[in-house]
Amino acid sequence: MPFKQFDRTRINYKPIGERIHDLDLSVMLNPDEDTDYRHEKIDILADRVKKAKQAGASVLMMMGGHVIRSGAAPCLIRLMREGYITHFAMNGATAIHDFEFAHLGATTESVAKYISEGQFGLWNEDAMYNEAINEGNALGLGFGESLGKYIVEHDFPYQEYSLLAACYKYQVPATVHVGIGCDIVHEQVNFDGAAAGAASYRDFLIYANTIENLENGVFLNFGSAVIGPEVYLKALSMARNVAHQEGRKITHFTTAVLDLLELEDQNVQETPPKSDPRYYFRPWKTIMARTVADGGESYYIQGQHKDTVALLTQRLLRG
Repeated sequence: MPFKQFDRTRINYKPIGERIHDLDLSVMLNPDEDTDYRHEKIDILADRVKKAKQAGASVLMMMGGHVIRSGAAPCLIRLMREGYITHFAMNGATAIHDFEFAHLGATTESVAKYISEGQFGLWNEDAMYNEAINEGNALGLGFGESLGKYIVEHDFPYQEYSLLAACYKYQVPATVHVGIGCDIVHEQVNFDGAAAGAASYRDFLIYANTIENLENGVFLNFGSAVIGPEVYLKALSMARNVAHQEGRKITHFTTAVLDLLELEDQNVQETPPKSDPRYYFRPWKTIMARTVADGGESYYIQGQHKDTVALLTQRLLRG
């Protein structure tokens, strides 16, 4: 017989206005301002992105939540509008931060404080996020497009800072790849696992379609240690399977991982041995070694996302 399940109707949700936010719109970067940060590998990446744009190839950026938390959205929106980034992909946390910035002009709660109180993630207004997914799924939309549509159609007051809203307006793919139970919105009474799964799987297929056009393109991974490399690996296998049948190859492209680990002095195109704990840092072996072994090139750049995104934006927009 079925096991007993947790009854979400017993939860005490509070107004999000009572939540203390760690971040507000003051963190937002200005894409027209230059940064003092420098890194020669970003100059190389900017060149590869420009060549990919000229070739009509995919430039796909996968990101973790700290990219949006760093205030990078205005830069990413500008790069999207200028045609430098053709697809954004993210985990569920990234989408939530973007959604909250658009709605509240603020995001991020103290996990330490609110988990002690049994209040972490349990705020009334976060149910709107699930409402957006449920409505979009009923229309056959993907996860990211559903959120962008909701933000725009409900006229969120700070939607100009939303990457999801901008992608919806300009019809650029923004895909969201979720793990059930990983995000605060899964604590809500109106979370529908079937709807979320269907919408996120549509996004995976949209993502795989973009990967089909990765030859001569660029794949950038900003701070996604698990979802980013794993989704990329499966989509690339699917795309290469079809390309092989059609007599095509998806081997000549550039990948880059931009993160905080100290890997600058490593030959990242060689997989580390299993005796090295860094073997289990998926972006290294998956994005920078195994998937470019047949003719691609890869780079690792250590830095804060507010710096690396700002410099890439500067190099692409102003040289």
